[in-house]
Parts: sequence; C-alpha cells; structure tokens
Amino acid sequence: MNKETMSSTTVEHEYGADEIQILEGLEAVRKRPGMYIGTTASRGLHHLVYEIVDNSVDEALAGYCDTIEVTINEGNSVTVVDNGRGIPVGINHKAGIPAVEVVFTILHAGGKFGGGGYKVSGGLHGVGASVVNALSNWLEVEIYQDGKIYKQRYERGNVCYPLKEVGTCELEKTGTRVTFLPDDTIFTETTVFDFDVLKRRLREMAFLTKGLRIILKDDRQDEIPVDTENSQINELLRRAEADRMEETAAGAALEKKPKRAEFYYEGGIKQFVAYLNKSKTPLYENILYFEGEKNHVYVEVAFQHNDSYNESVFSFVNNINTPEGGTHLMGFRNAITKTFNDYARSAKLLKDSEPNLSGEDIREGLTAIVSVKIEDPQFEGQTKQKLGNSEARSAVDSIVSEQLTYFLEQNPAIAKSICEKSILAQRAREAARKARDLTRRKTALEGLSLPGKLADCSDKDPKNCEIYIVEGDSAGGSAKTARSRATQAILPLRGKILNVEKARLDKIYANAEIKAMITAFGTGIHDDFDITKLRYNKIILMTDADVDGAHISTLLLTFIYRFMPELIKEGHVYLAKPPLYKLEKNKKIWYAYSDDELDRILQEVGRDQNNKIQRYKGLGEMDAEQLWETTMDPERRILLRVNYDQEMESELDLTFTTLMGDKVEPRREFIEENAKFVKNLDIT
Repeated sequence: MNKETMSSTTVEHEYGADEIQILEGLEAVRKRPGMYIGTTASRGLHHLVYEIVDNSVDEALAGYCDTIEVTINEGNSVTVVDNGRGIPVGINHKAGIPAVEVVFTILHAGGKFGGGGYKVSGGLHGVGASVVNALSNWLEVEIYQDGKIYKQRYERGNVCYPLKEVGTCELEKTGTRVTFLPDDTIFTETTVFDFDVLKRRLREMAFLTKGLRIILKDDRQDEIPVDTENSQINELLRRAEADRMEETAAGAALEKKPKRAEFYYEGGIKQFVAYLNKSKTPLYENILYFEGEKNHVYVEVAFQHNDSYNESVFSFVNNINTPEGGTHLMGFRNAITKTFNDYARSAKLLKDSEPNLSGEDIREGLTAIVSVKIEDPQFEGQTKQKLGNSEARSAVDSIVSEQLTYFLEQNPAIAKSICEKSILAQRAREAARKARDLTRRKTALEGLSLPGKLADCSDKDPKNCEIYIVEGDSAGGSAKTARSRATQAILPLRGKILNVEKARLDKIYANAEIKAMITAFGTGIHDDFDITKLRYNKIILMTDADVDGAHISTLLLTFIYRFMPELIKEGHVYLAKPPLYKLEKNKKIWYAYSDDELDRILQEVGRDQNNKIQRYKGLGEMDAEQLWETTMDPERRILLRVNYDQEMESELDLTFTTLMGDKVEPRREFIEENAKFVKNLDIT
C-alpha cells in the first residue's frame, strides 16, 4: 500500500471514539461464533447439542434428574428433554424478566456462577443455552412445573413472545424440553447432525455420570448424515449412500426405522474402563476403583492394565474432557508412581541396586479414567483443556495413594503382575535410550545424517516444504521424477512398517522404516518430541487405493498418533487422494476419483465404445506426468487432512486399538458394523 492510499484511507476511516462498537445482547455471538463454540463446521454444530445436554447433566449431578432424551427430528432440529427440576419460571428481579428468558437471552447467566444453583457444573463457560439460542434459526423451550406447562420461543436469539402458560401436566412431572434448529446462515458448511457422533459423546457423558440414563433417537428418514470435518472418513460415507440406495425393498424398509441408542451405567467409570479395554487383553480381572472427597473435591479413579504397550489415560473435570490433563492428572500419576515403587521395594521385586520404576514404566498398558467434581474449576486457557486447581492434585494424590496401598496389600498377585510388567518396560526403555543415544552420537560425529533414500527438497524453510511418504520403490521413483524439487521431498518406504500397537519402544527404534521417518521429520518422538524442529509443514501419506494401501496408511497413522500426536493436532498430516480411473476420448483425458465422478464424466462425454477407461490398481501404474497432474500438483491435487477431535479422544484411542490390536473379534465386529460405508473396495 503506497502513502497516498494510506492517507486517503486514514481520512475516510478515522479511528475515533465512535469507531468503538457495542454489540447488544447476543449480537456478539452471531458476529463471532467461533469465539464461543470454537468452529462453525461440523464440530461446532454438534457442540450445540452438548451444551443443552450439559445443562441437563448438571441437574443429574445435583441429584434431580435421572433421564435425558435426545431426538434428532425430521428437518434436523434437535429436542433435548430431561426430568430435572425445570428452569425457574419466576421473575428474576435483577433483570425484570422470567429466569428462563434470562438463561436463553443473556450471556454469562445461569445457576453456575456462585448463586447456589449448582455445586458443580460443566458446559462451555456457563454461556451454553444463550449461545445455542443465538446460533439457531429458532429455539423453543417448554418447562414442566407445579402441574403447569410453560413455553417461550426465540428466533435467532430474539424473543417471539413473553413466557406463557400453555397447558397442564401431572403435578409430579417436572423438567425441561428444548428444541432448536441451527441457523444455516451461521453453519454454512453443514446443518446435518451425525447420529454416530452424538452417540459417542452421549455414551461418554453416561459413563461419567453413573446412574444417569441417556437415550438418543433419530427420527429422520433422509440420507446418511456426514461429518464434514473428518473428510478422510466422509468419502467412505458418501460412497455408502449409493450402496444404500441399491438395497432390497426389505432392507430399505429396515433403514426407515428410527435409530435408537440407550446408555445407562450403574458402574460409571468402571464400565468406561471395561469399554475402552474391550479390544485389549487385561493383565488381571479386577478394575481398580477408588473414590473419595477431600478439600471439597470429589474424586473418582478407575484403571486396569492390559498386555499392550500404550498408555490410555483420560481425565475429566465436572464431566468436561481435559485432553491436556492438569493438576488432577498430576496427582494421579504421582500417586501410582510412588505407591507402586514403595510396594515393589517392600516386596523385594526391585533390588536395592536397581533404580526406581518411572511413571512411564508403571503406566505401560494402563487404561484409566480420572474424574473429579469441583465447585470452582480453574482452567488454563479458554478452551478448558487443562485444570489448574492445586487442591485437585492433593485430593487425587491422597485418595489414590491411600486406597491403592491397601488394595495392593490385599491383592499381592495383581500387584506382582503389574510390577513385573513395569520392570520389563523399564528394561525396554533403557534399551531404547541406548539405541537413541547411539543414533545421536553418530549424528553429532557425522553431521545431520538424513536417510539415504530420502530425496529432500532444496527450500530449507519448513513453512514452504512438504514430504510425501510413498509406498514402494516404483511409486517412489515416479514421485521423485514428478515432484517440485524446491518444496517437495520424497521418502519411499519398503513394505509395511512395524505395527507400533504391538511393539515396545526398543523395537520401534530398531525398525529401519520408522527410523527413516523420525530422522526425516526432525521432531523426535515420544518424550523427545519437539514440534519446533519439524522440517516439513505437510506430511503427506501417499499409498495405493487398495486394501494394502489402506493398511499401510493405517499403520503410518497409528505410529504418528501414538508417538507424534501433535503433528495431527496441529494439522500437519494429510492423506493423498489418487484417482481411481483415467478416461481417454478423442485425445482428451479425464481423471475420476470415485465411481460417481466417473459416471458424471461419462454422462457429459457420452458412453461410447471408443471410451478408454483405465482402473488404477496402484500408484506404480502412473508415469511421473500423470502422478504430478493428479496427486502432487498443489493446484489440482486433493489432500485429505487428518483431524484430531480432542473431545472424543477416548473413542479415537479405542478405534486404533480395535483396528491394530491383537483381539480379532472386536476388529471383526468393527468391520461388520462399518463395511456398509465402504465402496470401491478392491480385494483382488
């Protein structure tokens, strides 16, 4: 911008007192929705449901509600009904309007701000109901109290009419019914709710609130909803719709039946651990469960070791997932590290000359849920991902230490099996450390030693660079010829990498293909991981569009998820999408990435006999020019970014365990349940 332009702009838009805008009521939410729900894509859409359900769960935590029913209605509105006390309908004297209207039209209003309405509560900073109202085309609330039914309607946050009495009900009936339709001018990407996404989150809520029954129903008769944020899965869902239309009349009739799921867990988080361990082999039968209250912090902990090598520990505060942990998780880790070391010493399982077991050793193969309820949770950062209350650490530490010590004394066989597994993990960790140190010494002596098969790019600014992880030498050769040498690096892999779900750290460091990736990426793995050392902004997995290619992609994603999860969280990992078909006619070429796209092309160009259609079986069938045009040219390629939904971390962990673990039956069940979503499956 030149000086003349800057001068004229300054005159026209002088920054004065009148330039400071005041957004009234819920205008701020509609103006900047991302500030309140994180995103206006699929994840934010579903978060609207969680916010209303959270209010009902708060009633359950307070002891007034035992059933919540969530219904996806025809037209994609959602209804949430609970049998709690019902939102108060009396006049709030400070606001001069009914309390229910305050809850739905004023930010930071509700029974969660020290007024005595709730001891503990979840939700999004106490602004949930009003934010949902602001971001809906319309919202209706009905309240059942004292034998009367009250109702009010809002449109885009504005009151349509005063709260009114619309009927009567049984005197003993109480509760709240909220129905809302998301605003399609806000959620422009999708307003279609995904039954399975809601099911996973509601199941988790039920696990965390023992004795609460949550029912989910889908009354729609239209097409399968699609979660647009998880695009690598969406393609399978999109393809599935065509399969669904080809079902028999009897099958189609079954599809018309409303879907329903019901969750009720009297055992609470004990059953949560059993659910997460269903694809693993437990080390012992018992699920350890400890609970208690200290310093006004209610603590629940459940855990069980299995024969895997990965730690799966999930923490919650007032039913809110805290993916970055915090003081409650620190208290848990400190308690089990100290208690198991004390036991191992006293039982002579550790010799005096041997070092203590590390927390990492003890947590190998551990599945655990750490859940605390606290009156005034203090979170680090606005996203509520890390708890900061110091009293939570001491409460969890004290309760777990005391009860775990007693349990180990009463169950020496279980205690011994855990300690022996931890000692084996300690030895493997030491072997891995020696292998890692040897690699570091070689690197220090030889300078930066990148893998020999890596064709690196010339640009040294990571922001401009990307690396293709390519299956096989043939495709690797084509990719090296096709690439833009300035910004695109190629690392060909030979065969399938080690399944890290079934291997300890020492075996992982010994695997040549994994070592090549670790060195190429530059970040290190596990405890040594440092994302600031990442050498490429995009890590692109490019495999064949067949069963073997899908398996290799899954192996690679498992490795990255287990040992470099920040790469996924920060949006650096992608899947390349090569075409399935090449069509030639009259010396013109079209590429199709699905059967549907091929059909559309054929409709445009005609289904003549002189059409030449090639079905690609693998990347090796493409020459360098074709590979560049279809899969590597930034102007034309299709990349699917791998997303990491931290709100559903436990389900993600379970999926990887099911797909890549030792147990066959859970994997068979998973495949049978999801096979209907897969089209273009090539098993030749």
